[in-house]
Amino acid sequence: MAKIIGGFLVPHDPIMFVSPDAPEKSVADKAWAAFETCAQSLAEMEANTVIIVGNDHYMLFGTTCLPKYCIGTGHVEGPIDRLPGLNKGPVNNNEELANFIATDGAESGFDWAVARSFTTDHAFSIPYQLIVKRAEVISGRQIKAIPVYLGSAVDPFISMKRSRELGEQIADAVSRFDSDEKVAVIGSGGISHWVGVKESGQVNPEFDQRIIELCCKRDLDQLVALSDEEILEQGGNGAMELRNFVCAMAAVEASNVSLIEYQPVPEWVTGLGFMELKAS
Repeated sequence: MAKIIGGFLVPHDPIMFVSPDAPEKSVADKAWAAFETCAQSLAEMEANTVIIVGNDHYMLFGTTCLPKYCIGTGHVEGPIDRLPGLNKGPVNNNEELANFIATDGAESGFDWAVARSFTTDHAFSIPYQLIVKRAEVISGRQIKAIPVYLGSAVDPFISMKRSRELGEQIADAVSRFDSDEKVAVIGSGGISHWVGVKESGQVNPEFDQRIIELCCKRDLDQLVALSDEEILEQGGNGAMELRNFVCAMAAVEASNVSLIEYQPVPEWVTGLGFMELKAS
């Protein structure tokens, strides 16, 4: 049977691509190096497939349709938002596993929205290109990738509790998938950041460190217990993406979570946290 072997929690900050020289070089270098560290670790895991849990930024979905959770089960390409150095291209989706996760969910109380043709945005494409594609180069092996998108950018938000349950369902489905697939899961999101509001550009290192500590302690109960009001006040509307972290952590069921790098970067409007999830 297939097995989840590890994963990562990483940011997907598009400003890194738009204004790469905005912060001090030493700060920028540490952030870019953290992506490379993740790619090296992924290559060493020998994963065949990576599930990337991200969220839409009102680019793929809008007022006509706001799914709480969606999985790409067919043709995938992206990103739709072309950033300097992040070119649009095809994604090698693991369609068989993606469809199995969706079907398994339907049988166990999870009504997945499915996208049989899907264009990702930077929430998927940044970790895909900087970690997954780079790991392919390092390892010389092909790695497939499945996009999972949560409603964690605009209301109505998926609840933290449901994000956790969804990660658990992904883990259960993978464990029943009849293959020798080795699967990694990436939770893609920023920690503190404010998007499209007057506070944009602020970062709250104290909040970020609290979240990092909870992640490294694998304290999903306390993460799930965070209220939307608390997150919005201390971490900003962008920190609602913590749902992506919760889902990934629940899927991996890590025996150890280690901090790779943390940089609060107002110039890139985000608290950037990189952590590795090591499965037992």
